[in-house]
Amino acid sequence: MAIEIPRIPLGDWIEGGLDFLTTEYSGVTRGISRITQTGISGLNDGLMWLPEWALMAIIALLCWSLAGIRLAIGAIIGLALIWNLDLWDPMIESLTLVVIATLVAVVIALPVGIAAALSEKLYKLIMPVLDFMQTMPAFVYLIPAIPFFGIGSVSAIFATVIFSMPPAIRFTTLGIRQVPTELIEASDAFGSTRSQKLFKVQLPLSLPTVMAGINQTIMLALSMVVIAAMIGADGLGNEVWRAIQRLRPGDGFEAGIAVVILAMLLDRMTQAFRKKRKQ
Repeated sequence: MAIEIPRIPLGDWIEGGLDFLTTEYSGVTRGISRITQTGISGLNDGLMWLPEWALMAIIALLCWSLAGIRLAIGAIIGLALIWNLDLWDPMIESLTLVVIATLVAVVIALPVGIAAALSEKLYKLIMPVLDFMQTMPAFVYLIPAIPFFGIGSVSAIFATVIFSMPPAIRFTTLGIRQVPTELIEASDAFGSTRSQKLFKVQLPLSLPTVMAGINQTIMLALSMVVIAAMIGADGLGNEVWRAIQRLRPGDGFEAGIAVVILAMLLDRMTQAFRKKRKQ
C-alpha cells in the first residue's frame, strides 16, 4: 500500500505573499514606479535628443580615452551599422534600461558586499542566497515584477536589478577578503580606524575585482533587458520578440546583431576602465 505524502502548497504560499505585499504596499510600489519611470524617460529623452552622429562621437571619444583608437573605430563602425539598420532608437531604449538597472544594482550590491566581507556571519548567510539567485531561471524574475509594477519598463528594471545584482555582491566581497593580511596588519599598526582601513586600504586594493563584478552585472543586465521584452519592455528585445511573433527571422537576426554590438561595447569599455584603474 502506497503512502500518500501531502503536497506542500509552496506555490500557494508564494502567491499569498505576493498578494499581501502588493495590497499592503501598493502606495510604495506606485511611488517607486513613478520615480523609476521618470528616470527612464529623462535619460531616454536626453539620449534621444542628441543627434546620432553626436552620440557616436561621444562614445568613440570615451572608448579612445579608455582603450585607444582601435576600440573607438570599432565603436563607430558598430554604432553606424545599428543606425543603418534603423535600430538606433531601440538601442537607446535598451541602453537606458541597462544603465539605470546597473546603477541601482551597484548601489545596493556594494554596501551588501562590503558588509558580507567584514562579517563572517553575514557572509555565511548571504552566499547561499546568492547561489539561489544565480541558479534561478531568468524568466522566473519576470513573474513577481508584474504584480508589483505592472507591464512595462519599470517591471523590467525591477527584474533586471534582482537578476544582475549577485555578481557585484560576490566580487565586492571577494575583492575585500583577498586584500593581503600583511597590509591590514600594517594599517592597524599605524592606528587606522575601521573606516580609514576600509576606504584607504581595502576598497582601493579591491577595486579591480569590484570592477570585474560590475562588468558581469552589466552583461547580465543587458541579457535580462532583452528577455524583459516579454513583459512589455522597450528596446532591442522588443524588436527580437516582435520578429518571433511575426516569423521574420531576418529582423530578429538584425536586432540580435545590435544586441551583440552593444554588449561588446559595454564589455570592452568596462574592461578597459578596470585595466586602467589597475595600472
